[in-house]
Amino acid sequence: MIKYIEETVEFLQKKGFENPEIGIILGTGLGQLISEIEVINEVSYNHIPNFPTATVEFHKGKLIYGKLEGKNVVVMQGRFHLYEGYTLQDVTYPVRIMHKLGVKTLLVSNASGAVNLNFKKGELMLIDDHINLQGSSPLAFKGVEQLGSRFTDMSAPYDAEINTKLESIAREHNINLHKGVYASVVGPQLETRAEYRYLKIIGADAVGMSTIPEVIVANHLELAVVAVSVLTDECDPDNLKPINIDEIIAMAAKAEPNMILLFKKLIKSL
Repeated sequence: MIKYIEETVEFLQKKGFENPEIGIILGTGLGQLISEIEVINEVSYNHIPNFPTATVEFHKGKLIYGKLEGKNVVVMQGRFHLYEGYTLQDVTYPVRIMHKLGVKTLLVSNASGAVNLNFKKGELMLIDDHINLQGSSPLAFKGVEQLGSRFTDMSAPYDAEINTKLESIAREHNINLHKGVYASVVGPQLETRAEYRYLKIIGADAVGMSTIPEVIVANHLELAVVAVSVLTDECDPDNLKPINIDEIIAMAAKAEPNMILLFKKLIKSL
């Protein structure tokens, strides 16, 4: 993997990806932040050596380098998921690349379902902690200790200081930003009524199919991490309706301006 990382980083540096400070991963339906960036260069994933390729139709599949609020940023427009058939090492490979390019802080967004019924669709949740239900770890491979500590501490996977900043920005701009626990499952099927009840019992406030692998690797690499979920549906097991993916994408788009505002103001303050 070290050889692959070096090849990928060398390719991107030749494309002008120089000294980024902040990495951003944009989740399902959350691509409009790109319009706020002064783009210096962009490369499709399928042109980057050793990179996986996005297969989900509403994920763009580009790595973008540019300036946002005066900072050099690298942005993943579209991410990878276990449910696409990738390994956890594939899913998290871009985080290792961003780190090697020089990124020190990682901002992550995702679309998720609200398990906590006090949270409503169209609102945002700051992830304060998580529950990994994906059945494995992106650190469970031979030679991982060459890239960082094998036994990575996860007592505080999300940066408390940055979370506090984000909460303060939300208050200043009258954005309803919940704080809670995110559970990540494999997917791609949605949950049953019994599974939603189980998630509530074990302490999840929201559920999705991403984010946690990237956060584990970011902690492995000692990056500061912050993550925000856009709540696209309400997961009430006693009132469960058939899922509408188009509606989920539309709800993500509706909530996206608030997420963009939060990320822009946060980046300016870092």
